[in-house]
Amino acid sequence: MSFALVYAICPAAIRIAQDKGLVADPVARSSHKKSTPIVGGIPIFIGIIFTSLLLTPHDEWKELQYILSAVVIVFMVGTKDDIENLSPLHKIGGLIIAIAILVSRGGVELQGMYGLFGLSTTFPTWACMIISGFTLLVITNAFNLIDGINGLAGTVGSICSITFGIWFFMVDQFYLGVLSMTTAGSLLAFLRFNMTPAKTFMGDTGSLVLGLLLGVMAVKFIDLGYSGEFPSKYRFDNPIAVAVGILIVPLFDTIRVFTTRALRGKSPLKPDRRHIHHLLIDSGYSHMEGSAILGIFNLLFISMVFYLDDKMGLHYLIGLELGLALLLTFFLHRNVRRINSGIILKRGSTELKQPS
Repeated sequence: MSFALVYAICPAAIRIAQDKGLVADPVARSSHKKSTPIVGGIPIFIGIIFTSLLLTPHDEWKELQYILSAVVIVFMVGTKDDIENLSPLHKIGGLIIAIAILVSRGGVELQGMYGLFGLSTTFPTWACMIISGFTLLVITNAFNLIDGINGLAGTVGSICSITFGIWFFMVDQFYLGVLSMTTAGSLLAFLRFNMTPAKTFMGDTGSLVLGLLLGVMAVKFIDLGYSGEFPSKYRFDNPIAVAVGILIVPLFDTIRVFTTRALRGKSPLKPDRRHIHHLLIDSGYSHMEGSAILGIFNLLFISMVFYLDDKMGLHYLIGLELGLALLLTFFLHRNVRRINSGIILKRGSTELKQPS
């Protein structure tokens, strides 16, 4: 249903955006070469909201109403940013308001660290709200940051949403299953218009909404996966490590980029071309090839953590995930440096051959 709705709305949204000049113009760090409409997030939002409202039973509405209220706030923040370029401070302020609704009223809350750093006790309410809010903020911004090439955010978001959604249905969390699958359906329809040559981008409207929803799914997955009242075969020994594996592409890329910027004495919020999708493009892959590679990478990590969950400890499993991701990006970055060095040498050789 959400797929059909988004698929039907997108062409009209693209046409209106072109008429009104709601487009993203290419800049120095952009991977696209022409002005492109940035209204894809609006149909995604409509598909998720409408289908979730229609299909969720009334007796499960209590928590969903707060989740959707927070999504509306993030949608407005993203739309204004796409139109007028909000400052980072105002954008973060809007996200904090939405997240405050989730952690204070919506039941989207981590009860502790679930064994991370050896901490297994339940935290006080105020500490739980801070941990949960920080987690939601990180995941929301992580998806905002990976939306840099055609098809990437939609592909990774679909994989994560379907993974969470299947599990939620298996453990009888119906409203979360509906929310996850409507998100996946909306993203799959959007991908039809985001494949190269892209007819539209999801913009901050779509990536922030997607990031917040996947943050909600991750928090609920961790809490339920650790202490939910359902058959043990559906419970996880290391739900945090499994959630990291599901969200490995945006989470690891954000951590890596922020760390490398800080080590170079630059602001972690200053944009550059050090994201993993930029490295793939600079290695000679097309947008769709880069998105496919990262999608396969995501699926492999999900398979790995599901298989190893009951065979490794929490910290060993997280260390393995981060180590493998770091190793793969190291070789990719070295390949980009080799390509760039070859281009510089070739350019210098050409200049030497030219007559003075």
